[in-house]
Amino acid sequence: MARPAKTKQPAARRRALSNRPWQLLSTSHRHTDRLGQAIGRALRGGETIALYGPLGAGKTALVRGIAQGLGASPSAISSPTFVVIHEYDQGRLPLAHVDLYRIRSPRELESTGLTEYFSGQTVTAIEWADKGLAALPQDRIDITLDHRAARSRTIQFRATGPKSDEVISLARIQYGKTEKVHRTPPRRDVKREAPTRS
Repeated sequence: MARPAKTKQPAARRRALSNRPWQLLSTSHRHTDRLGQAIGRALRGGETIALYGPLGAGKTALVRGIAQGLGASPSAISSPTFVVIHEYDQGRLPLAHVDLYRIRSPRELESTGLTEYFSGQTVTAIEWADKGLAALPQDRIDITLDHRAARSRTIQFRATGPKSDEVISLARIQYGKTEKVHRTPPRRDVKREAPTRS
């Protein structure tokens, strides 16, 4: 008896996953790092990641995880506030880490050379992306981080095109795999019977 041909369900499943909003609650630096690693493993080259959120929301921590997911050392990643753009070539794809916090005008933004990173294989992660929205590519991954409590943050993902949609879908699958590994099993209370006297 012949088996029916298999359909390409993984791709369909990835599309279905990415069409739903993806919002997470990160309760620790380690959790944000694991999420970044899942994103880094899903990247294929040439993606732009636009990061939004207040100071201390975890943008740089997420980029460290992305670098690690690309195979680069996370300890090399620091906030590029004064340099604006740091380039890292240690991983499987080059990473440009951009911080637009100090950019005050379109002319300053243009002088950074940011748009030159949007072609080729370089992954571009941009902190304070709201200061350069006009220059960002149409197809990008928007990630908004916000404080929820002293030690937790909400992280929300939005794809703005087909390439970013595919990456978010793959990242969700990767992240789901890591969460299964890092989840602690629920604690079970074992009832012990009292010894009987005979």
